[in-house]
Amino acid sequence: MSAGGGSGGAGAPAALGTLLAGAVDTCLGFVRKADPEAAAEIDSQRRREVTRPSVVVVGETKRGKSSLVNALIGVPGLSPVDAAVATSAYLEFGHGPAAAAVAFVPGVAEPVPVPVARLRDWGTVLGALPDGTRPPRRIAVTHPAPLLQYLSLVDTPGTGGLDPAHTEIALDAVSQAAALLFVVDAASPFTRPELDFLIEASKRVNVVVFALTKVDAYPGWRTILADNQAQLQAYAPRFATAAWFPVSARLAELALTLPPAAAGELVAESRVAPLQHALVELAGKGHLLAQANVLRTVRSELVRLDLAAGERIAACDPPSGAAERIRQERAGLAARKRTESRQWTLALTTETQRARVEATGRLRSAVGGLQEQFLTRIDAARGEALQNLPAEVDRALHALSLRFSHDLELRFRKVAERTLAQVFAPAELQFVLARINGSLRHALATRPRRDGGGADNVMIAMSAGGMAFMAGRGVAAGASALGAGAVVGGGLLIPVAGLGLGLAAGAFILYRRRVATDRQQARVWLREVLGEARAALTDELAQRFTDLQYALTLALDDAIERRLAQLDAHIAEIDKALARDKADRARRRTAVQAQRDAIRARVKQVDEVLARARSLAPAPTAQAVAGR
Repeated sequence: MSAGGGSGGAGAPAALGTLLAGAVDTCLGFVRKADPEAAAEIDSQRRREVTRPSVVVVGETKRGKSSLVNALIGVPGLSPVDAAVATSAYLEFGHGPAAAAVAFVPGVAEPVPVPVARLRDWGTVLGALPDGTRPPRRIAVTHPAPLLQYLSLVDTPGTGGLDPAHTEIALDAVSQAAALLFVVDAASPFTRPELDFLIEASKRVNVVVFALTKVDAYPGWRTILADNQAQLQAYAPRFATAAWFPVSARLAELALTLPPAAAGELVAESRVAPLQHALVELAGKGHLLAQANVLRTVRSELVRLDLAAGERIAACDPPSGAAERIRQERAGLAARKRTESRQWTLALTTETQRARVEATGRLRSAVGGLQEQFLTRIDAARGEALQNLPAEVDRALHALSLRFSHDLELRFRKVAERTLAQVFAPAELQFVLARINGSLRHALATRPRRDGGGADNVMIAMSAGGMAFMAGRGVAAGASALGAGAVVGGGLLIPVAGLGLGLAAGAFILYRRRVATDRQQARVWLREVLGEARAALTDELAQRFTDLQYALTLALDDAIERRLAQLDAHIAEIDKALARDKADRARRRTAVQAQRDAIRARVKQVDEVLARARSLAPAPTAQAVAGR
């Protein structure tokens, strides 16, 4: 099989492996001389053991992603299929002698066993976690399904689209992937968030396979497929010739309920089998996929080095007035630090308080809405129907805490961005964002951990370990002449440790003692519970925003000092260049240009090898595309 110009034959994989290994060795050695830290990170990626390749399934919610995972594994309902999967967990399906699952819960040292029948409880907000249990980050599921003998499937969550929270979770899973299975449905062409996510994720993964789901429900799916391929040609040409597999998970799952003699036609109509075979074939090349992914990471570092070389070339022959302009910029920043530091502190305080008031107002409205909803339910309930009220309230509080975890992340990011905009000019931001991220990561990681909820809080159980550390992606700006296109700029990405809110054991005990079938007592109990929940979350919000203000204050001071030092170094380099005669500057420029040419030669070498590595990608069969 060849999807992109592989040489074919029994020796082709070995030859490609040798080619990939040689390119990684040569180019990584080049990177190591320029940036030892970056090379060390790539080395750690290269040393990972490849046992069973991992295919990560990504896509927006409601695209049929979990249904497709179930159809591929051949077990209906194994991965929870729900429109409300709003958890911060992703599910890893691997091979095992029997169906089993464990959840990795923040703050719990050992994996927590989970009955496979309760994956919906642990993986969606519609389920019910045990009292006091925080939502898991990851759930590992084993099953003796034949496909899982060859590869692991990772089902990433959908939270109403590829929003920032979903993107972070999915990219976390992608970092360990051998290949991606990108799922879209036949209802409409790619959305812009889908394309943006594809471009970001593919910086880490070389091979992406596309699945077009729900083709049984949309007779015009071939038009949508053509539109999607045209969009890839325009916005992500690297994937213009990637493999597409039109499938119907619904027909595949329906076929599993029928006798084998009657299921054959539905199996063929579902077109799932060609995708299964393609993934198995892909898994057989796991080691080569891992090497190609390392080489793609090396390419990103080479592009960054090319941009830095361009800046050094410009400094070798600075334009008239460049040094004076930078001196003025440096003096201005130093003066602002002396005279406006109090103003910046006030701005940070103002932004923090504004966001806190907004978040508290939203909390008040959300809790008020829950109260009205449950009071209406109590009024309509009869007799034993009231018995399930505590479990329903517990689930609702769990969902509320998840929503506010995501809301806090977005609000914290907004506070940081508004504050930075008042401190730094747009041209300066690209230099300080990475340093801000590093300072925040340190400040937040060294803050003492805190458990929410006091000892007297018998109605509400709240687990909140404080803010998580900053997960900055670094900064890159501009476009490369190497054909990489625009490099995505860095930003502030502030994931927040999840708020785990639910009923304490005392709430259930009080309910049994006081309520029975008394609707009036049920109303009193509900108001007490929701009042305590609101008070606990309000207190936690206040402490979270205090943490943020503290961390940003430290980060701003550090970033300003670092920027001043960076400007001093730039001024010194320009002064040295101006002190040299014209011939000396020309020689230095020639030397730096030679370094840049060497970088670009390495990138060209990498691109040629990665083009050969496209032969690793599966090709769709004629049956998969043409249909019946």
